[in-house]
Amino acid sequence: MTDHTLTVAGVAVDTRHWIGGERVASPETFTDVSPIDQSVLGEVSRGTAIEAAAAVAAAKAAFPGWAATPRAERARLLHAVADGVDKRLEDLAIVETTDNGALLRSHRRGVMPRVAHNFRFFADRLLTLDHEDFPTRGHTNHVSWDPAGPCALITPWNAPLMLATWKVAPALAAGNTVVLKPAEWSPLTASLLADIAAEAGLPAGVLNVVQGYGAEAGSALVAHPDVRRISFTGSVPTARRIAASAAANLTPLSLELGGKSPLLVFADADLDLAVDLAVEQYDNAGQVCLAATRILVEEPVAEEFTRRFVDKAGALRQGDPRDEATDIGPVIHPRQLEKIDGFVRRAVADGARAVIGGHRKDGQYYAPTLLTDVAQDSEIVQEEVFGPVLTLQTFTTEDEAVRLADDTRFGLAATVATGDPERAERVSARLVAGTVWVNCFFVRDLRAPFGGSRHSGVGREGGTWSFDFYCDLKNTVTAPKGWKDHG
Repeated sequence: MTDHTLTVAGVAVDTRHWIGGERVASPETFTDVSPIDQSVLGEVSRGTAIEAAAAVAAAKAAFPGWAATPRAERARLLHAVADGVDKRLEDLAIVETTDNGALLRSHRRGVMPRVAHNFRFFADRLLTLDHEDFPTRGHTNHVSWDPAGPCALITPWNAPLMLATWKVAPALAAGNTVVLKPAEWSPLTASLLADIAAEAGLPAGVLNVVQGYGAEAGSALVAHPDVRRISFTGSVPTARRIAASAAANLTPLSLELGGKSPLLVFADADLDLAVDLAVEQYDNAGQVCLAATRILVEEPVAEEFTRRFVDKAGALRQGDPRDEATDIGPVIHPRQLEKIDGFVRRAVADGARAVIGGHRKDGQYYAPTLLTDVAQDSEIVQEEVFGPVLTLQTFTTEDEAVRLADDTRFGLAATVATGDPERAERVSARLVAGTVWVNCFFVRDLRAPFGGSRHSGVGREGGTWSFDFYCDLKNTVTAPKGWKDHG
C-alpha cells in the first residue's frame, strides 16, 4: 500500500483525485473520520483551484470525442460501469457505511443497487430518446439533444454515491464530460467509482473526481468559464453562492436543495400506516432532504396517533449501522450533531415539549425526537434541521391542513395519509411540492421529474427532464424538395 491508499474493512481506496485518467495528489490533505466511532480513516487529497482547473481542462479535452461517440457505444459503456458497480456492491456498501454512517443493510439492499440502476436507466433512456418530427407549412421540424460540454457536479454527504450517480449517469449519457466533487465528509466511494469507470473502459477525461475541503475547489469549478452545466445538491446558502458564480458565465444550473416537508394525517387514514410513514422519517438518522419532518394530524385522531407513534418509535434500535439489527445510525459529523442539538434546545426553551428524545447520546448519536407544542412561525417548524427530529401539530379542517403544510419557504415534497381518494386528489393539487406521496413514502421512479419548488430548488431532473437539462436542445427545420417560397 502507498501513502495515498487507505483501507476500509479490507477495501483499498485511493485518496488522490482522478483527473484525465490518472491519479493526482495534492500537496495538502484533509482528514476523513468515520461517524460510527470517530476513528480516523485516513488523509484525503485536498483539491484547490489548481486541481479544479486541471479537471475542467481534462473534461474539455475529452468532450469532442465523447460527444461524437455513437449513442449505442455510450450506452454500452454505461452498462459496463453498472456491471462494475454490481461486482463491487459489497465493497461500495461497507466503505460508504463506514464513511457516512448510513445503514449497511440499506446500502446492500437498496442504495448500491440503485447506483447501478442509475447508469442502466439513463443508458437505456438514451437509446429511446427521440421526439416525433412535426410539420410547419410543409417543412419538417426535427428536435435533437446536443451535448452541452463539461459539467460540474457537486454532491452531498447523506447518500454520496447514489446522489452522485443520479447526476453523473445522465450527464455522461447525454454526451457530456464530468467533474464530480463529492462532499468532504464522505468522499471515499466517489474514488471507487473512478476506479470502476476506468475498468469499464470509460475514456480518460470523461469522468474526473476532485475532492475538496471547504469551498475552494467547488467555488473554482462553478466559476470556470469552460463549465457548461452545474448541478448541485445541498444547502440554500451554498446554492445562492453557486448561482451568483454561474450568472457571471450564464451557465445553466440545476439546484436540488433542502426541505421541510409535511406529512398530513387525516382522521380517515389507516392509522397504523400513517404511524409507519411517520416513523420512517427517522431513516438515515433523519438526514434525508425529502423527510416529512412536520407531522400534521387531524385533531380527532391526534392522541391515538401519538400513542401509537411513541410505541413504534420506541422500538427502534439505534447503534452501529454495520449491525443488521440497527434501525438508526449516527449523525455524520460533530458539527451536524451540534446543529441538531441547538435546534432542539432552542425549541424546548421556546416552549416545545419533547414527547420522545430531545437529547444527545454517546458518540455522534442523537435520540429520535418528537416535539409538540410548537408554533407555526417557530424556528423548529420553519427551518431544516436535517436530523432525527420531527414536530407534531394538529388541524381541524382540510383547509387548515393545507395552509399549515404550505406555510414554509420550502416545497420539496409532501406526504398525505387518507382513506378518501377524492380528498387525496384535492389536497395533492393544493400542496406546493415537487413530489407528493399518497399513503406511501420514498417511492421513486427514474422516469419521473425530481426537484423542488420555492427554496427547495431550481429545475427538474429525471427521465427526459435530465436530458433536457444536460443538453442543448436544437430544432432543425428542413424545407420540402423544390421549396422556393421565402415568405
